[in-house]
Amino acid sequence: MKSGVLLAIALALVLSGISLNVNAAEEKGGLFVNLTTDETWAAAKAIMFAHEKVLKRGHKPVAIWLNVRGIYLVDKKRPSHMHGLMKDDGQSIQDMLQAFAADGGLVIACAACSKAAGLTEADFIDGVQMGTPDLVMGLLFDPSVKTLSW
Repeated sequence: MKSGVLLAIALALVLSGISLNVNAAEEKGGLFVNLTTDETWAAAKAIMFAHEKVLKRGHKPVAIWLNVRGIYLVDKKRPSHMHGLMKDDGQSIQDMLQAFAADGGLVIACAACSKAAGLTEADFIDGVQMGTPDLVMGLLFDPSVKTLSW
């Protein structure tokens, strides 16, 4: 009798786990990428992951928050290049960010970092918005959005 009860409990746990996984797949939450570097190889990996692996698979919202040295990636006066494996497709970091934004991704510039770097919205490539506390914290504290740092 004990083994039958244990088997029923184990079966219920397995089935509930399958049910939870199916629901999680149907409810595609978003991603908030905290990008703190202007090192182009790492930045390209972060942008490609957010765009190709997350946004294009239907997750929303997907945001890239450029802060600390990452803010320099959106300065239109500083053309970027690619390092390593990422350079084969010919896109610059700025091209990648603009394509991400064009597909519905959010490219957010840290206002304090922009000011510290001497940059204004007029210095940004197209598709970048200046971050506000409400925008950034709204994404960070949204229970359906995960955070990943690069």
